[in-house]
Amino acid sequence: MDPLENPEGLEDLRTVQQRAMADHARFVDENLKRNYRANFIHGVLGMTGFRLIYAPTIIPAYLLLLTGSTAAVGLGSALLQLGATISPIASGARIEHRSHILPYAIRVGSMMRLMILGLALTGYFLTGNVLLFATFACFLMLGFFTGAQRVAFQMLMSKLIPIRQRGRLQGYRNFAGGLIAAVLAWAAGNYLIADEWLGNGYATTFLFAFLLTSAGLIVLKTMIREPAAPASRPQMPMRERIRQFPELLHDRDFAWFLVVQCFATMARVGAPFWTIYAGTQLGLDGALIGGLSFVFLGSDTVSNIFWGPLGDRWGFKIIYVFALASSILGVTTLIIGNSAVPIYAAFVLLGVGGSGWMLASTTMVLEFGNVEDIPMRLAFVTTLEGVIAATGPVLAGVLVATSGFKPLFAIVLAAVVAALIFLIWKVREPRHREPAI
Repeated sequence: MDPLENPEGLEDLRTVQQRAMADHARFVDENLKRNYRANFIHGVLGMTGFRLIYAPTIIPAYLLLLTGSTAAVGLGSALLQLGATISPIASGARIEHRSHILPYAIRVGSMMRLMILGLALTGYFLTGNVLLFATFACFLMLGFFTGAQRVAFQMLMSKLIPIRQRGRLQGYRNFAGGLIAAVLAWAAGNYLIADEWLGNGYATTFLFAFLLTSAGLIVLKTMIREPAAPASRPQMPMRERIRQFPELLHDRDFAWFLVVQCFATMARVGAPFWTIYAGTQLGLDGALIGGLSFVFLGSDTVSNIFWGPLGDRWGFKIIYVFALASSILGVTTLIIGNSAVPIYAAFVLLGVGGSGWMLASTTMVLEFGNVEDIPMRLAFVTTLEGVIAATGPVLAGVLVATSGFKPLFAIVLAAVVAALIFLIWKVREPRHREPAI
């Protein structure tokens, strides 16, 4: 019988849902300290390792060393993003109906770390074109599992950590992990890479990243206590679920948020070329890679102390605004600078902007719409970002090879300005608005 024709049945359904929400809230509160510690330790170890991989310094320099081509640097970055474009929707479809998602998160997290190990092993044992092809294959698969992990881990955090404590958790976690990563990146550039530890300094850096991120995953697996989901969608074929994506855009704030994310992601296309450009001005060597990595990750790290508590108190839109403004200043400084001081200052500003963008964008998306739609909102956002980030670096590499760096940086600057304008005028802070219709 239709529940609308049976008010008692509808009332019973509401009672069950309310009881489930109350049980979930009670479980979260009882296990909050343990889960908070687990997320913090996992994040510190994981971000330490992953930032060695994803900072716009070590990987671009490694690809330039292997190929001598800026186009190849763009191709490597594109493959990382292409993998992340393929997997988020599949990941969201696999977890949105599940009561518990930790086992799935551990599986995709393990595969992601194995790809980092693959980068290390190929660097140690392969040479020539075989090394290059194997490296690109690892990038593609690393991106694939990164996209899947992002959806799963963000959904897991939304179940475990109350909304007004997520900012501080991520801010303090990013601070501690980023501080360690900044020191390790400096050491990697000045010692591991410059002195070619174990015969290949880049491969040794990747090996350290694998060990650190694996330790974090072990902590997460052993410490987390996950509650049953208070609400979930019924399982359905992925193709049918994709057809429902336009329903997510009925929330106009979320729709404009996607526009902002697209322009902000266009700005990230320039990231792999920042270090290469700095090398053309200052001379690309291990010391420069270490120094730029240190200031980029160090500024990223310190700013998280302020981003997290600010987001918890005022919402994450204001962080997004400040982050984009910092990125605008950073790109502008990079364009006009041709000596060490402005280039290092640009990397500081870009690090501040990058950390704020990552914290704000990944947290805001959790706050739009219904709880049961979180996996697909994450998947939708991640997929759109991936499409742009997968095609952009290849085109950027060709543009740099034919016209130099300045046209690319001008395009990046225009994209960040557009993102800032749309964010200010079109997206309301989701925490301070009425629920979406």
